Amino acid sequence: MHAKLSNASAVPALAADYAAADGFLSTFWLLVAIPLASAAILLLLGKRADKWGHWLGVGSIAVTFVLGLTYFFQLRGLDNKSAEVTLFDFISVGSFHVDFGLLFDPLSAVFVLLITGVGALIHLYAVGYMEHDPGRRRFFAYFNLFAAAMLLLVLGNNFVMLFFGWEGVGLASYLLIAFWYDRPAAATAGKKAFLMNRVGDAGFVIAIFLMFQQLGTANYDDVFNSVGALSSGVVLAMGLLLLLGATGKSGQFPLQAWLPDAMEGPTPVSALIHAATMVTAGVYLIARSNPIFSANETLQTVVVSVGALTLLIGCIIGCAKDDIKRVLAWSTVSQIGYMFLGVGLGGGAYALAIIHLLAHGFFKAGLFLGAGSVMHGMNEQTDIRRFGGLWRYMRITWATFGLAWLAIIGLPPLSGYFSKEPIIAAAFAREGWTAWLFGMAALLGAALTAFYMTRLFVLTFHGPKRWTEDIKHPHESPAIMTVPLVLLAVGSVAAGWLMSTSVADWLTPVLGADEGHHEAVLSHGAVTALSIVVTVLGAGLAYALFRNGTALQEQPAGPVVMAARRNLYADVFNEAVFEKPGIFLTRALVFLDNRGIDGLVNGLAAAVGGGSGRLRRLQTGFVRSYAMSMLTGALLVVAAFLALQLGWLA
Repeated sequence: MHAKLSNASAVPALAADYAAADGFLSTFWLLVAIPLASAAILLLLGKRADKWGHWLGVGSIAVTFVLGLTYFFQLRGLDNKSAEVTLFDFISVGSFHVDFGLLFDPLSAVFVLLITGVGALIHLYAVGYMEHDPGRRRFFAYFNLFAAAMLLLVLGNNFVMLFFGWEGVGLASYLLIAFWYDRPAAATAGKKAFLMNRVGDAGFVIAIFLMFQQLGTANYDDVFNSVGALSSGVVLAMGLLLLLGATGKSGQFPLQAWLPDAMEGPTPVSALIHAATMVTAGVYLIARSNPIFSANETLQTVVVSVGALTLLIGCIIGCAKDDIKRVLAWSTVSQIGYMFLGVGLGGGAYALAIIHLLAHGFFKAGLFLGAGSVMHGMNEQTDIRRFGGLWRYMRITWATFGLAWLAIIGLPPLSGYFSKEPIIAAAFAREGWTAWLFGMAALLGAALTAFYMTRLFVLTFHGPKRWTEDIKHPHESPAIMTVPLVLLAVGSVAAGWLMSTSVADWLTPVLGADEGHHEAVLSHGAVTALSIVVTVLGAGLAYALFRNGTALQEQPAGPVVMAARRNLYADVFNEAVFEKPGIFLTRALVFLDNRGIDGLVNGLAAAVGGGSGRLRRLQTGFVRSYAMSMLTGALLVVAAFLALQLGWLA
């Protein structure tokens, strides 16, 4: 193993010169090793760890957070903010060489703190949430495996290591979404997530093959330094393939359909996937690959288009959902759309997207864990039409959920305002008429977000009681669940403001400095005013419509609402275009195999077997039969000679 520190210039695409690393910082591979070892112990010990395994899971991620914070402060002391560790040769064939190497730089450092910090709070919350589940030890093993895979993803120093962690996240997500595998809905949701992610992963792995074919390497520095030497077509193809992988992991159009179904897993899984790990991986991939995406304007336009379209899809569908977790799931689809919009805009907007990602980690974790607290007190009900008036019974959950609600809709001075509003302003600063297109899409998304999130908050905590008969005494969750809620609420309030003044500068060595935008079609002040106005209008409309509750049964609705209830027919489209033709093709191939290939082989075998059976009857074992056969043959030969002599056969 060897380690090295960067002394390169601040331009991301330039190769780095390295010197010997500081002794302690060279051990940052422990960030991956500790949760991975914890997962292995919990899985290998089995039921013997049932009584204490959950605390090992919490402790491992908490220790990892402390280490990550320590490494973060050590990294701040370096001139050029980069350290590498090579553990061993991963692939070495001829001139083709891939190290199992890790990179700790400003971008990976902020992700490490998000994954381990928010992840530790979710782990602690899960101790209480999963208290009565017989599989709690196994759950924490998968939880630790998930965290280890995500940490490897963000710490890898080349695309192969990133992909290695990428696939680990895919495996862990399947295990966690389908954790209650005895429930058909959970098993189906796990398979759906796994299969849809494989579609995106196929694009990612082809992009890596293209790097090997064109450049002979997958190391970040080598690839980014060589982007300028590639043709625009190759850069576009490489970027689109990476984007396909990113849309799969982050639940963006056209691979967004798996993400809401992931709610079938335990609520802490939903929080970890949506706030701190899996869905942020696609944003990380594009941000890490910023020299590739910044090298092609068409590629950037595609990314911006995907983000704008997806944020509207998530908002529209979120307005029509009644399941508390599914509303939050579609809000994640929408908020990740804002992040894709940011990384697609390029320049300084790369950092804006990361800031929104970090702020989103706090308020979305608070929202999901708050939803879990509501479910805990309401006998696992999820239908917001059956809630109402809970603020009197769940004061801590109500207050923390309320702060997260204000943060996600972007009201000042909470974190969402400082992270989302600059992305909207950057969209209006895009060159040409597309500034209006993408800027107005982002503004419309802000209004719709305020509407459906206010609807969710009001129907859950306010208005008349609409409980079912089995709900007798709603109650607040225990302290082990509410303490993480309080800490996340603090982040929901302050994280955006704190990060908006420092994170952009911190990320400059990786993402580059903000070179400024074209003259915006709307001033920043006008965008800020419009954002606040549409947010207040959306929230006010939702409060006016739902302050007295809503119908307890699904009502007939117009085509737009019906389409939103059916996820804008994305599942119908996937079934019609991909699933049913695939099933038909599979059945046709099975028929061809059974009746064609197997029929030919079986028919030939039957012909040989039948013919040999009939020929076998000629072997009777009687001498008189053989003598008669010889006489008959001799007479036929004599008859043939006579016929030739007489010219009958001439």
